[in-house]
Amino acid sequence: MATAYIVDAVRTAGGRRGGRLAGWHPADLGGAVLDALVDRSGIDPAAIEDVIMGCVGQAGEQSFHIGRNCVLASKLPESVPAVSIDRQCGSSQQSLHFAAQAVMSGTMDVVIAAGVESMTRVPMGSPTKLAMEAGLGGPKSPKMEERYPGINFSQFMGAEMMAEKYQFTREQLDTFALESHRRAMRATDAGDFRNEIVPLEIETEDGREVHDRDEGIRYDASMESIGSVKLLKEGGRITAANASQICDGSSGALIVSEEALKRHNLTPIARIHNLTVTGGDPVIMLEEPIGATKRALERAGMKIEDIDLYEVNEAFAPVPLAWMKVIGADHEKLNVNGGAIALGHPLGASGTKLMATLLNAMKGRKAKYGLQTMCEGGGLANVTIVESLQ
Repeated sequence: MATAYIVDAVRTAGGRRGGRLAGWHPADLGGAVLDALVDRSGIDPAAIEDVIMGCVGQAGEQSFHIGRNCVLASKLPESVPAVSIDRQCGSSQQSLHFAAQAVMSGTMDVVIAAGVESMTRVPMGSPTKLAMEAGLGGPKSPKMEERYPGINFSQFMGAEMMAEKYQFTREQLDTFALESHRRAMRATDAGDFRNEIVPLEIETEDGREVHDRDEGIRYDASMESIGSVKLLKEGGRITAANASQICDGSSGALIVSEEALKRHNLTPIARIHNLTVTGGDPVIMLEEPIGATKRALERAGMKIEDIDLYEVNEAFAPVPLAWMKVIGADHEKLNVNGGAIALGHPLGASGTKLMATLLNAMKGRKAKYGLQTMCEGGGLANVTIVESLQ
C-alpha cells in the first residue's frame, strides 16, 4: 500500500460568535485556506485532484455544496472537483482520512482535506431548526425511537454523564479549562501559532486589520471567573466556561503520494501512520475517543508511551480528562498549546485545525509521533496517528 504524506496543514485564527470573522462568508473563509495551501506549497493548483470539505451546518450560506463553493471562491481552477462531508465534529478529520485513503489506494496523488464552519452566520443546529420551522420532523426516526425510547441525543447530556461516570468534580473541570486558556496564552504570546495561522483581512470600525490571533482566549481567566459561570443544568457540573467555545474558522491540509512529492518537488512535514474510526454508545456518545484510541494503538502496534504529543478535542472538559484517565496519558503531552475551551471549536473545521496545531507543536518540540482524536455526535470518534518528518 502506498504511503500518504502531509505537505502542509494550516488554519485560520478562531473568531468568536459575532466577532472578527463574522463578516466573512463561509465559502470565502474556506477558499482562503485552499489558497494558502497552494501558495505555501508552490504546487500547481491544477494538480489538485479533489477537495474534501468537512462542514456540519450545511444550511443557508453553507448549503448548496459548500466544498465546491469554497473551490469556486478560491484561486483553484474550475477543473478541481470537491465534495462536502459531515461526520459531525470529526468532519474535517474524516476529510483527512478520506484524502489519505485516496492516496494510499493509488487512485489519487494530490488531495486537499479541509473544513469550514461559520457558527455566526450558520448557527449550530440550523438544518434541524429549518426543518422544524417548515413543519417537518426532526432527525430521530420512528425506528430510532423504538431502539432508544425516550432518549434525547444530546452532547451536553453526554458530557454530564461522563463527568458523573468518571467522578469529575466541577472544580476539576474548571481547573482543566483554566489550564487550556493559560496554555493558549503562552503559545500565542510566544508566537507558537504563527506558522499554522493564515492571516485574514477584516473590516473593523477603525478600518482594515489583519486577523491572526485566536479571539476566544480569555487573558483574564481565573478560577474565580470560571467558577462564577452558571451551571447549564441544576445539580450538574458543565458550564459554558468548561466547554468548547462557539467559533468561526477554516482549516486544511495538503495530502500527497510519494510520486507527487517527486513530481512537484514538495517536502513533506509528516507521514500518515494510522487511520481509525469507530462507533459506540450514541447516548453518552462523547467517550468513544477512548475505545477508538485503544484500537488505533493496537492496529499501529504502539503504546501510548510511544506517542510524544496528543490532541484531544476539548468539546467538554470531561472528554479529554476521561481519555487521559483511561488511556493512562500524560497531561503534559496533551493539548500543549491549549484546546477548544480557549481556542474555539469551529465544528466541521476542527479536525484539520487540530492537525495543524499538532504538527506545528511537534515541530517545535522535535516530537516524532503524534495522535489526534475527537468525540463526534452519534457516538463516533476518529483517531489519526502521524509521524513527523520535520
